[in-house]
Amino acid sequence: MSKYTTGELARLCGVTVRTVQYYDTRGILTPTELSEGGRRLYSEEDLKQLKVICFLREMDLPLDAIAQILQEDHPEKVILLLIEQQEKALSEEIADKEKKLEKLRELRNGLKGRAAFSLESIGDIAVIMEGKEKLKKMRWMMILTGIPVTALQWFSIIFWIVKGVWWPFVLWVVVAVSWGIWVSRYYFRHVKYICPECHEVFKPTLKEAFWANHTPTARKLTCPACGRKGFCVEIWGGEEK
Repeated sequence: MSKYTTGELARLCGVTVRTVQYYDTRGILTPTELSEGGRRLYSEEDLKQLKVICFLREMDLPLDAIAQILQEDHPEKVILLLIEQQEKALSEEIADKEKKLEKLRELRNGLKGRAAFSLESIGDIAVIMEGKEKLKKMRWMMILTGIPVTALQWFSIIFWIVKGVWWPFVLWVVVAVSWGIWVSRYYFRHVKYICPECHEVFKPTLKEAFWANHTPTARKLTCPACGRKGFCVEIWGGEEK
């Protein structure tokens, strides 16, 4: 069985010799034996215990609390629960950092595409990034609500061809028109647009927005502030009150 001196134990756990000696005086890490010369000698179990103590100290637990945990009948159960909680907290922290990293990358890529940029340009990109997930969820909701409408369309056409019954197709037309009006109003209540010229954030009329030429992320509109007519970037606008 391996035996470790105080110095060796400290080196393996990344602490100082004085720290190991202090834990001994506090009674939470007693050496397994003493050499003939009076030197402290620690076993593999002592090494494992010191690693546990170091972990608990990293979680900002005071030494009195650590001593109480180690005196439990089954300290491993308490320590396992603490590890699970720490793992959960770190996972949430990593996920948060990854989101921030992704935002930084999007901001960098957005700035790369501009020959010159200003504080207003950075602000525009930040606003676009902030509502990106909300826009994505809204678009998915629109797609999902449109699936039954599309299914009814194909059913009514096939039913008309096979059975010669036309009224399901008329029903689909009524449903499709109603759905189209509802989804258009819903969509344009939740979006706004940024003018790339003066950086004005505005909401166009439903008529102008509906008939405007557009891409998945921009729409050709007239800015009410500077009068520029061209593609304006679509952003999340929240619920219109």
